[in-house]
Amino acid sequence: MSDPSSPRDDEANRLTGRMGRYARVGTNVGGIAARVAGARLFGRDVDRDKNAAALAKALGGLKGPIMKVAQMLSTIPDLVPAEYAEELAQLQSQAPPMGWPFVKRRMMAELGSGWQQKFASFEREAAASASLGQVHRATGHDGQLLACKLQYPEMQSAVEADLNQLEIALAFYRRMDSAIDPSEIGEEIGERLREELDYELEARHIALYSTILRNDPLIDVPDVVTDLSTKRLLTMTWLEGSPLATWLDKPLEDRNQIACALFSAWWLPLYNYGVIHGDPHMGNYTVRSNGPDAPAQGINLLDFGCIRTFQPRFVGGVINLYFGVLHDDRDRIVHAFETWGFKGLGNELIDILTIWARFIYAPLVDDKVRKIDENSSPAEYGRKQAFEVHKGLREKGPVKVPREFVFMDRAAIGLGGVFLRLQSELNYYRMFNEFIDGFDEDKLAARQVEMFTQAGVPLPAERPQSA
Repeated sequence: MSDPSSPRDDEANRLTGRMGRYARVGTNVGGIAARVAGARLFGRDVDRDKNAAALAKALGGLKGPIMKVAQMLSTIPDLVPAEYAEELAQLQSQAPPMGWPFVKRRMMAELGSGWQQKFASFEREAAASASLGQVHRATGHDGQLLACKLQYPEMQSAVEADLNQLEIALAFYRRMDSAIDPSEIGEEIGERLREELDYELEARHIALYSTILRNDPLIDVPDVVTDLSTKRLLTMTWLEGSPLATWLDKPLEDRNQIACALFSAWWLPLYNYGVIHGDPHMGNYTVRSNGPDAPAQGINLLDFGCIRTFQPRFVGGVINLYFGVLHDDRDRIVHAFETWGFKGLGNELIDILTIWARFIYAPLVDDKVRKIDENSSPAEYGRKQAFEVHKGLREKGPVKVPREFVFMDRAAIGLGGVFLRLQSELNYYRMFNEFIDGFDEDKLAARQVEMFTQAGVPLPAERPQSA
């Protein structure tokens, strides 16, 4: 891919930029943390609702990666209190877009001084903006509609500053709560967030998903235009579609069609290739149709910045846990937890973690048409069970959550929340069992070598199990 050697002052990981970010994030978050700590020190009740709203306001005003971190934390049930999670989940990913002079300077840094001549047209106004960058519509000289994803300046500095503050926040959490040791959670979020800055890696992830899903008529993946892409500019074909949120009141047949496509887009890559889309929120999909009143034809996958790959044995653990829950096989459940890297689990801790496992797998063990959850709203999905698990872990823990588990769990909860909003009614048991039928770790490993090598994606690295 093209990566010009022209100066990139905007992208330098400058000490001044990072220190400024430290100050802004630290002041906003630190003030709230101090207020909570002071209340506890002097025996006063902590006003969680008030502090949660203040935290969301502080982070939302900053935009950038700290907002993405907050959204990630909100989708890991009971890592933060429910009041905080509800506020953080509402943070909008629409950051103020860069103006045209800034865009021109950034595009010149990526494609050179004659960058505008490389397009037949390039829209000045951003079509979408998010926490790390914004998207502009353009047209290639062949008439192809394009989406140009341009990273904001100084994102490296912002990410490192915000991850430093995350480390401080998680250390504060460890002192305030004894249920979960979040050290590997912080490491995992940091690694994924740094990867999101590498648009060349995202382009390879797109190539991987394009190959994996090429035979599924319900799912479209964009093509990357390599000669118009760099490490911080990703140019793709534009996929026409309407926001998923506009389909929530459509007929059940349409909503089921969309849910089937989402289910396939998530589970098929996991069980066949050991890879998941780790950020399954509503904004990462659009729905294809032939017009406003036409039925849904399928979905478009739009963002591949947060992709997680797994060793075959981890995927085997996912399946072992499923069958352990399905057949109430305790030995299989224990083996699955050990495969994932949980250490030092006595019988009581196993019982507590199994509460969560039964909740996650609940839609997949009933051979019937059903909703994903009959009793929860999207904002409450998993909170009741997480509270019960958290209460048990406070008494018997702490438990160090293995880093491979973090985005697997987050993605499962995020996908369940989308199904809840769609109110889809499907036989999830049969769909799931079709995917895992005949699963073999050795065959998965062979497919990974073939497909990952072809796409240029690193194979998931072996690492020591969590201590």
